Amino acid sequence: MSTFTSLHYHIVFSTKNRKRTIKESWQERLHEYLGGTVKGLGGVPQGVGGVTDHVHLLVGMRATHRLSDFMRELKKTSSIWVHEEIGQADFAWQEGYGAFSVSPTARDEVKKYIANQPEHPRKRSFQEELIGMLERAGVEYDPKYLE
Repeated sequence: MSTFTSLHYHIVFSTKNRKRTIKESWQERLHEYLGGTVKGLGGVPQGVGGVTDHVHLLVGMRATHRLSDFMRELKKTSSIWVHEEIGQADFAWQEGYGAFSVSPTARDEVKKYIANQPEHPRKRSFQEELIGMLERAGVEYDPKYLE
């Protein structure tokens, strides 16, 4: 018998110190680059979006992927891209990330959520958004690591 998987993750991570360093003038190019990098790493980008201080991705992954390795490479290569292509030497990603498994029936809803990211910050901060995601997923967290 063959092996069949449906491994989809809603991934979120922020800029260093949650500074608003992702400028609208190159935001779309960054999202395209992140999607291309996901493909290059053997994943399937199903949604990429975000605002000036964080990004969201919906990614299909293989059973052979190790999430921590995947994320390290994604963040590293995209930081290098911002430095070299955009010329923003002070750009960096915050350590860590949130990754939440997504059922096949919830993928469309997550795609819409990611596509509507520009609307979310007006209602709540990235920190409030992340806390909501953690609580909905039942993930225990220490608030000191969210500052």
